[in-house]
Amino acid sequence: MNRTATISRKTNETNIQLSFSIDGEGRADLKTGVPFLTHMLDLFTRHGHFDLKIEAEGDIDIDDHHTTEDIGICLGQAIQQALGDKKGIKRYGHAFVPMDDSLAQVVIDLSNRPHFEMRGELPKGKVGTFDTELVHEFLWKLALEARMNLHVIIHYGMNTHHMIEAVFKALGRALDEATMIDPRVKGVPSTKGML
Repeated sequence: MNRTATISRKTNETNIQLSFSIDGEGRADLKTGVPFLTHMLDLFTRHGHFDLKIEAEGDIDIDDHHTTEDIGICLGQAIQQALGDKKGIKRYGHAFVPMDDSLAQVVIDLSNRPHFEMRGELPKGKVGTFDTELVHEFLWKLALEARMNLHVIIHYGMNTHHMIEAVFKALGRALDEATMIDPRVKGVPSTKGML
């Protein structure tokens, strides 16, 4: 089973080429133009054992919003496409990840019913030049396009960088669990007969 996808998205604001493999080796080749997002996606990729390649150009002279949002859209579409018919997957995944002073929890249902909830406040509005409100924007677009039910809880923390890092590590680990093939699952894991 080849669970991979390639997505291209070109608008007046961004030009993105993205390749994603669920059953990877944690390899990341990321040119996002947004250094903090690159760092977070590298963590996501390694902790999820995915392979992810991104070449993105965006209007970062304005700010990081459009590039961050559109990468979230493309990654979500790639996850949805790479999952195919979802036969045999575990469907649900969850992870708690500590990062020094911080603790984050991510819970996923690959339900084909997109929903996003995020609980917890980030103490600072910026990490370096990155607007931390874009974490919510990225995750919401990811959940919408991957058609997943995504719940993110930042239980506590003092350092904003650490808190966001814990979220992205937990996201990778929870998605890795949800996308795993379980030999006990016949067809799709739903009483409806489809996801």
